[in-house]
Amino acid sequence: MKLIIVESPAKAKTIKNFLSNDYEVIASKGHIRDLPKARFGIKIDNETIIPDYKISEDSTAIVKQIQELAKKSDTVYLATDEDREGEAIGWHIAHAIGKDPESLPRIVFHEITKNAILHALETPRVIDMDRVNAQQARRLLDRIVGYKLSPLLASKIQKGLSAGRVQSSTLKIVIDREREIRAFIPQEYWTIDTLFKTDIDATLVQFENEKIDKLTIKTGDEASRIVSLLKNEAFKVGEIETKERKSSTPPPFMTSTIQQTASSQLGFSPKKTMMVAQALYEGVKTPEGTSGVITYMRTDSLNLAAEAVESARELILNRYGKAYLPENPKVYTKKSKGAQEAHEAIRPTMLSFTPEVAATYLKPDEIKLYKLIYNRFIACQMNDARFEQQSITFESPKAEFRATGRKLLFDGFYRVVGTDDKDKLLPSLTTGDVIDIQSISTEQHFTEPPSRYSEASLIKKLESEGIGRPSTYAPTVSTLQARNYIEIEKRAITPTEIAFTVTELLEKHFEEIVDASFTANMEETLDEIGEEGKSWHKIILDFYHPFMAKIDAGKAEIVSLKVATPLGRNCPQCGSELLLRSGRFGEFIACSGFPKCKYTEQTEEAQKANPTPPDGESEEVCEKCGSAMVVKSGRNGQFLACSAYPECKNTKTLNQEVKFSDVPCPDCGGKLMWRQSRRGAFWGCEAYPKCKFISKFEPSLHKCEVEGCGGASLQEPTATKKFLSVPNVKTEHQEKKQMSNSVSVRGEPVEPWTQHPSTSSGRTA
Repeated sequence: MKLIIVESPAKAKTIKNFLSNDYEVIASKGHIRDLPKARFGIKIDNETIIPDYKISEDSTAIVKQIQELAKKSDTVYLATDEDREGEAIGWHIAHAIGKDPESLPRIVFHEITKNAILHALETPRVIDMDRVNAQQARRLLDRIVGYKLSPLLASKIQKGLSAGRVQSSTLKIVIDREREIRAFIPQEYWTIDTLFKTDIDATLVQFENEKIDKLTIKTGDEASRIVSLLKNEAFKVGEIETKERKSSTPPPFMTSTIQQTASSQLGFSPKKTMMVAQALYEGVKTPEGTSGVITYMRTDSLNLAAEAVESARELILNRYGKAYLPENPKVYTKKSKGAQEAHEAIRPTMLSFTPEVAATYLKPDEIKLYKLIYNRFIACQMNDARFEQQSITFESPKAEFRATGRKLLFDGFYRVVGTDDKDKLLPSLTTGDVIDIQSISTEQHFTEPPSRYSEASLIKKLESEGIGRPSTYAPTVSTLQARNYIEIEKRAITPTEIAFTVTELLEKHFEEIVDASFTANMEETLDEIGEEGKSWHKIILDFYHPFMAKIDAGKAEIVSLKVATPLGRNCPQCGSELLLRSGRFGEFIACSGFPKCKYTEQTEEAQKANPTPPDGESEEVCEKCGSAMVVKSGRNGQFLACSAYPECKNTKTLNQEVKFSDVPCPDCGGKLMWRQSRRGAFWGCEAYPKCKFISKFEPSLHKCEVEGCGGASLQEPTATKKFLSVPNVKTEHQEKKQMSNSVSVRGEPVEPWTQHPSTSSGRTA
């Protein structure tokens, strides 16, 4: 009998289907041996490092089973994943079953198909100890940082805090972005929106010999002055430029890019993307039986097997024609530094298993991700898309406007992946033609701060900085969330206040731990161990001794930031002691068992200032099902919820002042109420759900004066003033009124407080 040891039960099941009864395939179920959880587990002196690896309690039974099968087997194959972690797992498995790791045949494959497995069995190699040592060094460095620094944070700030080599530098990236947002001061600027005849949108690029950019026009008065001068100008068609542009084919997916694309196109979190990809890799049902349908998904390589590329080219030629097939295969390389965790990019293993065929066999999430991977692989071997880029200038003695358009000449790879870009064609004009302004208006804007990271954009940042590797991206974000360092809402990552405190302490006393360049350089050093055989002992010792000196100094010198006072009573949820803490919103009472227990309550002073009943029963009855309503506490305070939840999900606000508008509902004439929701406050019709009118801003009795409109207006504030906004979806028209800025509408002067036609500030409801 021959024994093959893999990591995953799903992978074991798939591989077993390809082989005869002479083979037995068993899964280790991941790591079976690691450093002990309850103690440091590394003996370090001036010259030696001895890790104390232990078989985990969860793995005892499977290790015993593997040992028994290994005794009965003529040959034992190590078939763990071909990356550093997989190499290390294979090494640990060999030690756990009492075998010399370098005496066992090691087989590797990037796809779980019959041909790949049979080829791997024909070409075994031995354990790559350089890769094992690189993974050992990574594991020991992470243990040193986490095991020595986390207790210091807990003693100086708060129980339950942690630090990590990759985790802490990632958190600093999030913190730095939040600091930018908080320090941001909006700048006012104005744009001149102009429509020339035949509905040509044009942008003012030059006025009175001055180049106009985004922030050139800073006030409404300046914008109005420009408009008043422009409306008397005579314009003619200037330079007409037409150029051909190419849109290059995208490279095949690797770990970071598939996580980003699945997030933007499918709404998948990186964690979900990797879980679904794992299932596609390890084996799903196909017309030929269970098989892996994509290559290994933890990779930062853009390489593609020659036979896979040739198959793609043949498919392109047969399905789409010669025009879509490049003369030579396209080759992609990764520009940034970093280890190639596997030898191929992510691609489908069988081109005959098309998304149309796969839809019969795969689960909904699996088919979504598989289609993304399949189409991206085909697209990467197709010809570029070609566009005709158009540019027309409109000139007068004082000003120059520019209009741009584009026309798709050849769809190329868009034929497979699709595109949201639509042709924006400009009319045929001749240089020197006189052209009139159809309408001109001004619009106020304010610069906006940088956006918060999403999981996908943070992973892109980590990759560009060289922090972490494909296998660490998603787990790092998950760890920060589990440790209560970040919150993710509507895909935006926001750091918590405790994250600021931790990061500030680390910046002051352990700057290398949060320094992106230090972490990236360490990754490169680990690469040198795995690829060049550099001494891993020396790297760890060079880090360990200076780091421990800082830990010892920190214990003595860092002033405790704990602001918690024991209250002498216990948490009603877990029994731990309750503490009086200070937060960004004042003092509050919290459980000392945080973050495992997140119980909080108000102080007596806060309760007196804002009295609320305790959670529990109420006298109200659910109007939807007749069950009793109960008082619950949420992030926005207390509210009433139906006791029949989850069968009935009715909720109501509690102790909220009811506020009605003097203006009737613009849609039905009913009463408008000021309401509160998880997304913020708004004006809504009392007749909801029959009438679904909502508005962020209070309506006004003012009606739009544009002929044929007559829409109701909203009293909309900005950072500097209030004005009236009139949204009317039927006429796709908006009017804004404010007490300044004389402008014109369609070239005709109007009242000094009216702006037309549409606005795009996003401030209307």
